Amino acid sequence: MAKTMLKYNHDKTPLFDALNQHIDNRVIPFDVPGHKQGNGNPELLRLFPKSVLEADVNSMKSLDFLCSPVSVIKEAEDMMAEAYGAEEAFFIVNGTTQAVQAMIMSAVSENDTVIMPRNVHKSAINALILCGAKPYYMYPYIESSFGMTLGVSLEDVKKAVEEAPHAKSVFIINPTYYGVVSDLKAIIEYVHSKNMTVIVDEAHGAHFPFHNELPKSAMCLGADMAAVSLHKTGGSLTQSSVLLLNTDRIKRNHVKTVINLTQSTSASYLLMTSLDLTRKFLMQEGQKKLEEVLILSKKARKKINAIDGLIAFELKDFDEKGCYGFDETKLGVNVTGIGLTGLHVYEILRDEYNIQVEMGDSHNILAILSVGDTEKRLNQLIAALNAISTRYKKEPLHLTFKSFNSTEVKYSPRQAFYSERERLSLKESINRVSGEFIMIYPPGIPIIAPGEVITEELYDYIELLKAENGTMSGLDDTETNYIYCIKED
Repeated sequence: MAKTMLKYNHDKTPLFDALNQHIDNRVIPFDVPGHKQGNGNPELLRLFPKSVLEADVNSMKSLDFLCSPVSVIKEAEDMMAEAYGAEEAFFIVNGTTQAVQAMIMSAVSENDTVIMPRNVHKSAINALILCGAKPYYMYPYIESSFGMTLGVSLEDVKKAVEEAPHAKSVFIINPTYYGVVSDLKAIIEYVHSKNMTVIVDEAHGAHFPFHNELPKSAMCLGADMAAVSLHKTGGSLTQSSVLLLNTDRIKRNHVKTVINLTQSTSASYLLMTSLDLTRKFLMQEGQKKLEEVLILSKKARKKINAIDGLIAFELKDFDEKGCYGFDETKLGVNVTGIGLTGLHVYEILRDEYNIQVEMGDSHNILAILSVGDTEKRLNQLIAALNAISTRYKKEPLHLTFKSFNSTEVKYSPRQAFYSERERLSLKESINRVSGEFIMIYPPGIPIIAPGEVITEELYDYIELLKAENGTMSGLDDTETNYIYCIKED
C-alpha cells in the first residue's frame, strides 16, 4: 500500500502512547490486578521487569474498553485495519482460536452449513459445537511423499458448492501449517458468485501483506473475514490476534456481539499494546525485515538440500493440484531419507542440540522463520541437522501417510459432543464413532474429530505416533489408551 494512500500516520501508536502516559502519571491503583504494579508478590519482580508489571493494568476511561472501544483502542484497531487493507479490525486477546471461532459464529448459525477443508484446526470444529452449524468437508490434496495434506483447489471448492448449494459460507486455510496456499483469488470470486461468504484462517499468514514476494493476504484478495495470528509470524506477544472484516455481507455489530460472547472482559493491555507496536513495526520495517528473512530461507534450503537424506521442500516439490503458492518463511524438512521420523528428529534437536523447532510429524519437521531470526541461529539448526544425518542415518523410511480423508462423518460435531458416550480401549474403538478429538499438538489439526468413524488405518497411525512419543492431546485419557465413543443403541 503506497504511503500516499494511507489515512493514518503509522509512525503513531495510540494505545501504547496512552498506556505510557498512564504510567508516567503515577496513578495510585485501588483497582485490579491485585499485584498492584508488582508490589504484592516479589516473585513476579524476579521474572518480569517493573515496567511490565506497571503496564499490566485494568480497563479505564483513559485507556478505553476492548468490549466497546471508542478512543485509543478503536484508533489502534482502525490503523490495524488499514495496515491489512480491511474495513474493520478487532483486537483479540484470547488467541487466534477465539478469532476463528468468532469468525465462524458470525458467518453461520445453528443448522447452517459451512464448507471447510477437513484439515482445519480444532478451533474451527469447536466453533461448530458452540453454534450448532454443520460442516461439509472438502478433502485437500495429499502429498504422500511428504506425508501431508496441501491446500484445496478451485475444483475442490466448486465440487463442494455443487454438492452443498445450501451452504452459507466457505472456510479456507491460507496458508496451511507448512506454508501451502490455494488459488484464493479464484476461490473467492467463485464463492461470491454463489452468494456465499468466504472466511479465512490466516493464522500463519500475518506477515503476508508486508512483502510483495509473499502470497497475497485474504483481505487483499477480497475475502469477507480473516483470523490473523500476529503473534505467530508478526512478532506480537503470544495470544494476541486480530479478526479482520472486509464486507457488508456480515454486519460489524453482529461480529462485535459474537466476539464479546467469549472474549475476556479483563483484556490484557500488554497483549493489546503489543499489537499496536507490531502494526507500526510491520508498516515501517516489514518489507526490509522480511526481505532478510526470505534471503535466509533461500540460503538455508540450499544448505539443507546438500545434506544427504534431507529435503527442505519448496514450491517446485509439490503437486500443483494442491499447491498454488508457497510461503518460504516456513522451513519444512522431510527427514525420512535418513531413516527417522520427524517426531524423532524433533526430539533429538530439542534434547541433544537445545534447538526447539515448531513441530515434527511422521515425515517432517517444521521451523518457522520470522523477523526475529538471525543467520547465526539458523546456521546452528543447519549444523545440527547435518550432525544428525551423519550420526543417525540408516535405510530410508517408506511410510504410508495415514490421512483422515477416508473417515466417515456420522454425526455433526455438536451432536457428537452432546451424545451419551462410553469409554473403550483404542483397539475396541475401531469402527465406532468418536466422541472426542485425537490430535498431535502442534499443530492441533484433529486426526479424529467427534462424530467421525474410527478406522483401522487411523488406529494404526495413532499407534505409530504414540511409539514415536508424539504429543497427543484431546482425549480425557492423557496416555491415549482409551477413548470415549458414542454409545450405541
